[in-house]
Amino acid sequence: MNDVAELKRYVLVHARAQGIPTARYTGVLDRVETDDGDEPGSWVGEWTREGEALERAGRIADAARCHGMARFPYVDGPARRRAAEQSTELFDRWRTGRGGIEPLEVRLDGAVVRCWTSGLSAAKPLPVLLVMGGIVTPKEQWGPVLASLRRFGMAGVVAELPGVGENTLAYDADSWRMIPAILDEIAPVADTARTYALALSFAGHLALRCAVEDPRVRGVVTAGAPITRFFVDRSWQETLPAITRDTLGHLLDVPVPALGDHLPDLALGPERLAALDIPVHYLASKRDEIIPPGELTELRAVRSLGLVENDDVHGSPSHTAETRLWAMLSVLRMRGDRSPRTALLSVLLRLARRRAT
Repeated sequence: MNDVAELKRYVLVHARAQGIPTARYTGVLDRVETDDGDEPGSWVGEWTREGEALERAGRIADAARCHGMARFPYVDGPARRRAAEQSTELFDRWRTGRGGIEPLEVRLDGAVVRCWTSGLSAAKPLPVLLVMGGIVTPKEQWGPVLASLRRFGMAGVVAELPGVGENTLAYDADSWRMIPAILDEIAPVADTARTYALALSFAGHLALRCAVEDPRVRGVVTAGAPITRFFVDRSWQETLPAITRDTLGHLLDVPVPALGDHLPDLALGPERLAALDIPVHYLASKRDEIIPPGELTELRAVRSLGLVENDDVHGSPSHTAETRLWAMLSVLRMRGDRSPRTALLSVLLRLARRRAT
């Protein structure tokens, strides 16, 4: 079982990023007393009941979000498996009702990588925005983003890290090959030569590793991504929250005490970082308890680095509105977009930052 206090602490950034109202998530969290099973008072039970009430009210997208929170941080038994399946089923029902979001399956090394997509067209191939969350984020969490990408003239793919959600690929030093496989699959219906990655946390690490090898990735926007020191500093690893260590052990399929023997294989060394000739925009949290502060030193090897720092903890949960604006604005600037929409987002970001100070 997970530590309930940690669950409540680390789910906040995910709840806020999805726009779950404060009253809703605090109400659920106040009722949670245990992480055992799915009975009343349990993590899975309370989030599930909230989702069921929203589904009865016809609020399918909101219901899917709550079931997604019920499976947080990863599927560790029947209760969370049911929650994960329900979240995916509800999201599928929601996207079918509104249209424009389609499933995609990519096969690699005998595994299946399932994604959600939008804007794919052989008649009008668009630049690609690849969206991925971190080690605890199923694709349905970011799936709704696809509904708005056409306004920005981009096709979209929302994927999961290997081992997360419906992605059955193994998580290891070769996981970055998943991204070229996705781009190969959609090449006939998208302008994959102009691909941009909005990849948060550990997905940012994966996107940067891929960008070293695949020139189709023209820019990476990330927040709180491990780079090198996270993977090699055993002393730092021992200070990580249990929820992070347990999730990594689950994804790597190794005992938690053995993580230090396997994580160094994932490190991005200075040679690879220096080889990146694309813009990289990175949002750091000054009080990040998961990503070591030395990672910013490693990032200096990147030739074109845009760095933003928030006085916040991992994921900058107190800056979610700013982060959303900053992320999309970063992508548009990487594309050289100087449209009125880009100017508007720039103004909105300045206003959001002013309100936060």
